[in-house]
Amino acid sequence: MTLTGVTPPPAEIAGVRARFPALERVHNGRPVAYFDGPGGTQVPREVIEAMREYLVGHNANTHWHYPSSEETDAAIDAARGAVADLLNARATEIAFGPNMTSLTYHLARALGRSWGVGDEVVTTELDHHANVDAWRALEKERGVTVRRVRLVPETGQLDWSDLERSLERRTRLLAIGAASNALGTINDVARAASLARAVGALVFVDAVHYAAHALIDVTAFDCDFLACSAYKFYGPHVGILYGRRERLEALDVPKLEPAPDAAPERLETGTQNHEGIAGTAAAVDFLASLGTGATRRAALASAFAGLHARGQRLVERLWAGLAAINGVTLFGPLPSSPRTPTLSFVVRGRTSTAVARALAERAVFASNGDFYALTVVRRLGYERDGIVRAGCACYTTEDEVDRLIEGVEEIARR
Repeated sequence: MTLTGVTPPPAEIAGVRARFPALERVHNGRPVAYFDGPGGTQVPREVIEAMREYLVGHNANTHWHYPSSEETDAAIDAARGAVADLLNARATEIAFGPNMTSLTYHLARALGRSWGVGDEVVTTELDHHANVDAWRALEKERGVTVRRVRLVPETGQLDWSDLERSLERRTRLLAIGAASNALGTINDVARAASLARAVGALVFVDAVHYAAHALIDVTAFDCDFLACSAYKFYGPHVGILYGRRERLEALDVPKLEPAPDAAPERLETGTQNHEGIAGTAAAVDFLASLGTGATRRAALASAFAGLHARGQRLVERLWAGLAAINGVTLFGPLPSSPRTPTLSFVVRGRTSTAVARALAERAVFASNGDFYALTVVRRLGYERDGIVRAGCACYTTEDEVDRLIEGVEEIARR
């Protein structure tokens, strides 16, 4: 099955959708349309089966000399290889953890052990707070200064002039999101990394929202560290941390004395979610199966080209439909700007909770609130009520987009 650079025919979309058991759900007599992917996508059968098969046939702890333990080691190694292909990294540069937030706090603590008063970390107002508060903790613990690069509310994009001003000789790290989970904005990470390199700073990338919509290339990003989460790209709840091998080995990372000290295991505190790691490998292979190529990386490139083309078509349709409704305000970049197929909006006279509940009555599932991107929502002026977010995934159809538009139109008309 191949998703090419044009919108696939309905039969092909049906084939993709058939791989997701959750799409069989019916609510209030209607099939559910899932627009909550930015908070966590649905999972294909291949991922479910990989986790089941691990638990039934291979469940054990690591590094012992009997078959199920050795099979667990092999499954984890295979998952590192799969994720390395997804990120264009080496398997020895891939660490797993419970989620991106925990891994980022872990990394921040390790880096912060060598920082103190006068050292600075630059974050942005566009970021999820997992890529803000982990570094802000160092203000309290180490006396580090954390700067915040401004968001331009009217466009949903970074103020690049402010970013350039914020990076200076005292900057130790730039922590930047590849894409906004609230607005869909895609940042030019390579450009930002170049600015950080010019002042000798390290670069950390939050790619949690980006990972489901564009193929990551840590070499092109020129980053030292990058984090993402498998449950945002059709996998289980597992966090992923990439780090350049030399950076991982040099970290003063908190760890138990007898735990492995070689990268990447030295970043993995405690026993990991082995079945989730097996499911993560299956999620990468699922994505690769949507494309073609002689290698897994090539197949992933093909798949993401097709996913981007589909997502662009869907977000254009969704944006145009919602923008035509009286009383609806849209946030974030226009569809003609670099963005993911995720957008946010409000309906005049309705709280975001009321809108989300009304849509749910129509079996259209969309999230609302601040999505832990609190600063974004605060800058937009909706901290109290929050905003509504709708994200398109690989299984989203044009009919579902139309159902969302019709539902919002009815809510606005009441």
